[in-house]
Amino acid sequence: MIIIGEKINGTIKSVANAIKEKDKAIIQNLAVKQTEAGAHYIDVCAGTEVDIEIETLKWLIECVQEAVDTPICIDSPNPEAIKAVIPLVKKPGMINSVSEEGNKPDQVYPLVRDYGFNVICLTVDDRGIPTTVEPRLEVTRSLVKKANDYGIPQNRLYIDPLVSAVSTDNTSILCFLQTMRQIKQEFPEVKITSGLSNVSFGMPLRKLVNRYFFCLALYEGMDSAIMDPLDKDLQSALLATQVLLGQDRLCRKFSNAYRKGLIG
Repeated sequence: MIIIGEKINGTIKSVANAIKEKDKAIIQNLAVKQTEAGAHYIDVCAGTEVDIEIETLKWLIECVQEAVDTPICIDSPNPEAIKAVIPLVKKPGMINSVSEEGNKPDQVYPLVRDYGFNVICLTVDDRGIPTTVEPRLEVTRSLVKKANDYGIPQNRLYIDPLVSAVSTDNTSILCFLQTMRQIKQEFPEVKITSGLSNVSFGMPLRKLVNRYFFCLALYEGMDSAIMDPLDKDLQSALLATQVLLGQDRLCRKFSNAYRKGLIG
């Protein structure tokens, strides 16, 4: 399971305050803690006004790279912002994200190719997020084809089938899982990723709903998650599910995490 740590995001109040005050220690502490908790990538999202996004991303990237060697996931809906900051990233990381909105593939894929990055691919186009399986597959096929046209191998694509809130669509998880199965069948080399929190929007006990969604998606073969690696309940769900699926030989990862106090 490839964990993309989500804690350095300017839409989070404490991070927004750290950005405003240029409090490097808060950002670096989040980077260190997420790395120690097992994050494979540190997502960096400015979450600010467009006119200061690039400046903010540059500062955040500098803070993170001073503190850890963990690869960075540049998180922005603006390809121009990604283009401006990607030369500052010291090692190949990830771009979050590309979609079929506008001409984003032609803006983002050259960066993925030239800098050796992985990329999160959202199953959304100019019509919005599809509500059924087949349109999501159509977007996926288009994104995979265009990546191939740019010489980007499928194993560097992280497809996000975009789970919607179960409070407004009680078939959303079923649609997500069916889409994931089909993608894996058609493109066995691509990886599947997802944020976990959208599914529970509008629900009570949101963290509980997120955990059970996580377990279901893991059973179906989800390869990655954009998540809070400091959440012991999520980490416990991940490691326990891997034990039950026979993915943790002699339960070593589970036992080691327990001894270190990372789960429980």
